[in-house]
Amino acid sequence: MDQAAKWKTPLLKHPYPKLFPLLMLASLFYFCSGIIQVNKTVEEVAVLSCDYNISTKELTEIRIYWQKDDEMVLAVMSGKVQVWPKYKNRTFTDVTDNHSIVIMALRLSDNGKYTCIIQKIEKGSYKVKHLTSVMLLVRADFPVPSITDLGNPSHNIKRIMCLTSGGFPKPHLSWLENEEELNAVNTTVSQDPETELYTISSELDFNMTNNHSFLCLVKYGNLIVSQIFNWQKSEPQPSNNQLWIIILSSVVSGIVVITALTLRCLVHRPAARWRQREMGRARKWKRSHLST
Repeated sequence: MDQAAKWKTPLLKHPYPKLFPLLMLASLFYFCSGIIQVNKTVEEVAVLSCDYNISTKELTEIRIYWQKDDEMVLAVMSGKVQVWPKYKNRTFTDVTDNHSIVIMALRLSDNGKYTCIIQKIEKGSYKVKHLTSVMLLVRADFPVPSITDLGNPSHNIKRIMCLTSGGFPKPHLSWLENEEELNAVNTTVSQDPETELYTISSELDFNMTNNHSFLCLVKYGNLIVSQIFNWQKSEPQPSNNQLWIIILSSVVSGIVVITALTLRCLVHRPAARWRQREMGRARKWKRSHLST
């Protein structure tokens, strides 16, 4: 109120309450060619440009207002800066960079359209000289999804679940195999009312008798996170009866081999002894004839 008296501005006798109607009127006279979009993640720093260059000497002759949607963010009057409570200690203006505002430690609640209004005093009252808007999109990145085994709901059917949480904006989850989307079960999306962060999960049933390679794909905004799940079918295991048959067959085969070797030895042993006797007789005959 003191500021209004100092500047003799009857139109803005109470500058802040009258600001919003003024913006509506200003929009009728100033054409915006397009809104600049700034994309950031939670806890990062955003720089929003007012796109209006003013010398330091002119600061005493102008007023700068920054507002987000329908709430005030920051104001500069007579070179003094006032920051509203929600942005205090993390927002300041950069006079050297087209009167940008810098918002640190971004929150999801910072999402929205920010408007910069420049007013300059002319003939004892302030008039709008510049109006520009910047769209700030704040996101929180989802971690890589985790896939867990939920057991077997029926014979030869396995159920798995894909889950990820702590991201923003609202996500969409899909299951793919060979680039074809599959029918999922129990897909749920929830949002924490305090942090505004999302959690998403989805379950998938598949036949265990075939090999599979599934892709769990989560899209949020223009970003994607994914996880792959591979399944190799198991070879059929022999039953107890089959196992005993295999063991008995192996034992019988071993006995047959041992028996065959034993018989061979028994058959060839007499012949070997006969050959040895004949060779002995031949040696004796040869020695007796040589001595004669």
